[in-house]
Amino acid sequence: MTPDELENLITARRSNLLIDASREVDPELVDRIVNTAQWAPNHKRTWPLRVAVISGDSRRALGDTIADAMAVHGDDEMKVTKTRGKFMRAPIIIVVAAAEGTTTNETEENKYAVAAGVQNMLLMTESFGLAALWGSPAKGANNAITALCSMNRTDHVIGIIYVGWPTQSVAAPQRPDIEVSRLS
Repeated sequence: MTPDELENLITARRSNLLIDASREVDPELVDRIVNTAQWAPNHKRTWPLRVAVISGDSRRALGDTIADAMAVHGDDEMKVTKTRGKFMRAPIIIVVAAAEGTTTNETEENKYAVAAGVQNMLLMTESFGLAALWGSPAKGANNAITALCSMNRTDHVIGIIYVGWPTQSVAAPQRPDIEVSRLS
């Protein structure tokens, strides 16, 4: 791959939830997407990546689990109701979490490593022509999500990624110029 090809892949990637929820994604593609996350930089090689791939009726269970946690935390009833069905919008949902470190600093570094891994996953998804959207977990739902996904209670959910075949493309958003400080 040339630098131009890599740059084109990076700049072509969009957050896209315009997904055909009824069209399955080959499990081998999903495995390849997930495996790219393990190649992200990982300070001190703590291997903090935790992943759950959710499909079928388990997507509804994820929605119910998160909605129940939101209701306990006093979220708006309309938002809770919407959450119950929102994970049915894509055939594959990938929950990504970071393991707790042995120190506060290592815990933070683990989150950074997993976030870098998520970017690898999003780029790999783009390379297959799939659509993806990286969503944040609802506040107060971390323990419910990790329990459902058979993760450790101390794992921190970094994101919930919707994956599927796009029904249409998404236009590139305007991006501000980067403010760069140059020291010499």
